[in-house]
Amino acid sequence: MKSAAIIGGTSHPELLRLISQRLGIKPCEVSLKRFSNGETSVEIHDSVRDKDVFVLQSGSSTVNDSLMELLIIINACKGGSARRITAVMPYFPYSKQSKMRKYRDAITARMVANLLTVAGVDHIITLDLHASQMQGFFTRPVDNLYAEPNIAEWIRRNVEDWQEAVVVSKSPGGAKRVTSMADTLGLEFALCNTDRSRRSHFPRTMDESIMEEQRVTNRHPDHPRIHTSKYLLGHIVDDEEVVGTPASNVSEDCQLENTYSQGGCPSDDEEEEKIMSASIFTERMITLVGDVRGKTTLLMDDMIENPTTFIIAAEHLVKRCGAKRVIVMGSHGIFQNNCLRDLENCNYIEQIVVTNTYPIKPQSLAQSTKLALIDISGVLAEAIRRTHNGESISFLFKKAH
Repeated sequence: MKSAAIIGGTSHPELLRLISQRLGIKPCEVSLKRFSNGETSVEIHDSVRDKDVFVLQSGSSTVNDSLMELLIIINACKGGSARRITAVMPYFPYSKQSKMRKYRDAITARMVANLLTVAGVDHIITLDLHASQMQGFFTRPVDNLYAEPNIAEWIRRNVEDWQEAVVVSKSPGGAKRVTSMADTLGLEFALCNTDRSRRSHFPRTMDESIMEEQRVTNRHPDHPRIHTSKYLLGHIVDDEEVVGTPASNVSEDCQLENTYSQGGCPSDDEEEEKIMSASIFTERMITLVGDVRGKTTLLMDDMIENPTTFIIAAEHLVKRCGAKRVIVMGSHGIFQNNCLRDLENCNYIEQIVVTNTYPIKPQSLAQSTKLALIDISGVLAEAIRRTHNGESISFLFKKAH
């Protein structure tokens, strides 16, 4: 790869180091500065003339600064007569804003795609887009890689009873994701759904939940098992339990998290928008379709951003559905605010597993006892190598690296 060059922004220096080591390429020296007025300045010290340049920049907690850095670096490489410029974006920023949910909403993900094109990008490599149809936003080739092979390999090596586990989606919107993982591992899958209270009675205890399930199973032996619970303020509650927590007693972090997720497990982006606008004191219910009793459950989503939905689902799986344990898994560990701390404090979650596509603070890694990181640098490095050599990357869709 003598004619290749790799440049990294400030969003994820550790991932840049790992990829460079695998490729055997020293990253180009770049000066990234910010003036006193907040503007970003980029100066590339190595020549990129007639080179195949790969610019690594992932989303980060300072997403707007990271995106602006990426655009300026791409434009600087274009001005430096680079032969081809490839943006390597492990986590694509603004990927959740890929469609209009209301009138006058902006499709921000498409705008980001347009900005990359105008800046001068020739090719994009990313991983586990929130919505795969986003590839249609680009007028340049896009390779959307998958973390599934690496996650599946981690499960085989680290979960002792994985052959008996169940892959669970916390919302119907993730059904395609969990069924794909279940097919890869040869496991059963189950789905969770949340909605407004539609029944006057909920099972008060685990025993009542089992008895109700048996009655349903006897009436409909061919139907999947269904478990339903009521939740309020982000936790499963019994039917007779009255929660009288005033708004003034709710922590600022709880209010902020529930502003986003409202203690619900959205089935898709539209449902999530409804939950965001609801009151945190609104009584809702969660339903599991599937059988997890006595089994390890792999609770999966593409990103782990807020804790409330995962905590509710984990409580329901263990308290009402009889799951043996819950392992929360995701491709992108964004962990907004105190998300990681709250997941750590949940007694119903045994482990949290994410890839290293998104930068996580070193102190959070050091303090965490449940977090496990899957190194994805091998997949990205191999994609870069194959792209540079003009080889097919479809091999990466099914094999871990």
